[in-house]
Amino acid sequence: MRTEDRHEDLLRALAPQVLGALVHRYGRFDACEDAVQEALLAAATQWPREGVPDHPRAWLVTVASRRLTDELRAEQARRRREDAVAAEPPPAPVADTDDTLALLVLCCHPALSPASQIALTLRAVGGLTTGEIARAFLVPEATMGQRISRAKQTIKAAGGTFALPPERELADRLRVVLHVLYLIFNEGYSATAGPDLQRADLVREAIRLTRSVLALRPDDGEVAGLLALMLLTDARRAARTGPDGALVPLAEQDRALWRREEITEGAALVTDALARARVGPYQVQAAIAAVHAEAPRAEDTDWPQILALYELLEGMAPNPVVTLNHAVALAMVRGPQAGLDLLATLDGDARLRDTHRVEAVRAHLLELAGERPAALAAYRSAARRTTSLPEKRHLEARAARLG
Repeated sequence: MRTEDRHEDLLRALAPQVLGALVHRYGRFDACEDAVQEALLAAATQWPREGVPDHPRAWLVTVASRRLTDELRAEQARRRREDAVAAEPPPAPVADTDDTLALLVLCCHPALSPASQIALTLRAVGGLTTGEIARAFLVPEATMGQRISRAKQTIKAAGGTFALPPERELADRLRVVLHVLYLIFNEGYSATAGPDLQRADLVREAIRLTRSVLALRPDDGEVAGLLALMLLTDARRAARTGPDGALVPLAEQDRALWRREEITEGAALVTDALARARVGPYQVQAAIAAVHAEAPRAEDTDWPQILALYELLEGMAPNPVVTLNHAVALAMVRGPQAGLDLLATLDGDARLRDTHRVEAVRAHLLELAGERPAALAAYRSAARRTTSLPEKRHLEARAARLG
């Protein structure tokens, strides 16, 4: 890995920790985020030239604190409060602890709508850009930028505190927290835009944060299910791209490259959760991933079991992405036309209007059905729609094979 990439990975991993430390200390979310961004910019400029400091997190906290203190002093000076400020005791030193989880819960403040909770957490904790978050929500980037800005102001007005809430409130917040982590993982595993198919930094951060939540909630079956889903899915990462970075679909992957330790851990987590906890959507998705992982070859996949699990999931948590995957499973069990009929129910769905997903699945099912001209047209349509360069190349290659 290049030195620049190592620096970028380190800064991305440390950013939410530094932001959490500053919010814990100063309590001003917006101002703290600005200070952290300045500290990250300073690190990106100085570390390649001077080397990474022995304690990079402390370095970032110190630099960000100075930036924030300077800003606060300037603001206080404008308000002619120098004497009052001088009389205040200095803030307590920042503890050498990771406040990322507390920051995550703060971003899910009950004063925010669920959509704003998710968006703010993706921005502050996940480090996603506004454009990436907008694509995850299937809304315009300008709309998402306004939503994030309003969310910050709402937390400030509501007096959100930097502490884990009482048990009853925490249970409600965790539902949003888990969805946030799920979106962060998905953005890392299949980047919505750019030259790379995967963003390992986001995947690692999502898994790390989910482990933190599981440590807090060891008896929560859905937390365990989400972690299992992440591990079972991430286990395939090395096999998802070829030497040239090209996308390799699941059916064509070299399963010897799948990481068995992650599969073993993920399968154990979901098996235990299903045995002792109320079944939820993340557990069902993890069970589907486990069925794929158990098949030594693609042709050995237990598609009837996967179909049954997708039918269960569709009843629990219906959404267009579930229907897309359900259509593929249905095609594998009852034939491609059955899958195409189910897929047709998504035609005109506004949530998928600007994505390539429906056309990509339609192309695959049409190819299975032997309808080459229609499949070719669908592959080309999907390739035009996607913003991911590896997916675009993959879809164009599929089209070229048929053309």
